[in-house]
Amino acid sequence: MFAKFRLSFLVILSALSGFLFVGGDSLIKIFYLGIGGILVTAASNGSNQIWEKDLDKLMKRTESRPIPQGQMSVREGIIVVILSLLVGLIFLYQLNLISALLGLLAFISYVFIYTPMKRVSPWAVFVGAFPGAIPPMLGAIAETGSFGLIPGVLFFVQFTWQFPHFWAIAWVAYDDYKVGGFSLLPSKSGKTKNSAFQIVAYSLALIPFSLLPWLLSWTGSISMIVATILGGIFFLYSYRLFLTCEDKDARKLMFASFFYLPIIQFVYVFDRIEIAIPNF
Repeated sequence: MFAKFRLSFLVILSALSGFLFVGGDSLIKIFYLGIGGILVTAASNGSNQIWEKDLDKLMKRTESRPIPQGQMSVREGIIVVILSLLVGLIFLYQLNLISALLGLLAFISYVFIYTPMKRVSPWAVFVGAFPGAIPPMLGAIAETGSFGLIPGVLFFVQFTWQFPHFWAIAWVAYDDYKVGGFSLLPSKSGKTKNSAFQIVAYSLALIPFSLLPWLLSWTGSISMIVATILGGIFFLYSYRLFLTCEDKDARKLMFASFFYLPIIQFVYVFDRIEIAIPNF
């Protein structure tokens, strides 16, 4: 519960898709990437819970976490975070220095910028989208050892997905977030047409952006078809939310987002055309 290993697993899937997309096939590298990614993500999630320990007591969705329940002290939490971060970064460093630095950047931006900003401005979602989109880029760089167009595109697709995904969560948990002082929907008016319209806009933008690997001839027609169909379905869920502004439709969109990302990322992998990895 403290490390949120289910969430960490989804992060690792995303990183693995980036690694495989650029041709990575080393089992030892997958091991370093998996363990390093899980530990750094666990450190980020644990730090978030330490930072928000008093707020977690107020919200139903977080009141059962170890620190609010007294199952773990803050000191113990800090020790777990430090050990997880250090060991995780060491594992990522076995891949290359850039991978370790990206892991550290994700941790710092999530814990020290996104987390405190959540109670200050809805722009926290924009800030949080950066560390949230690092995994596929990190996975690609774990194999290539350098930045390039491919890691950038993989980052951009996940970055765009972050907005409808997290806003759907913020819609469903709106009342609970409000108790904790969080206002994370894109409009200050809350669960209204204004917020729903922005969710629709990003869901629509995700369709052409998810076609970039195909447009750049990195994948074949299968990814084009799947990305178009999945993007269309995802958009329809968001448009339904715009029409009704009901929690049940936000919940459907939220679950759709959980399925959308890993499906599209691994379709990219399976439909990948053999290419030389560009270094620009």
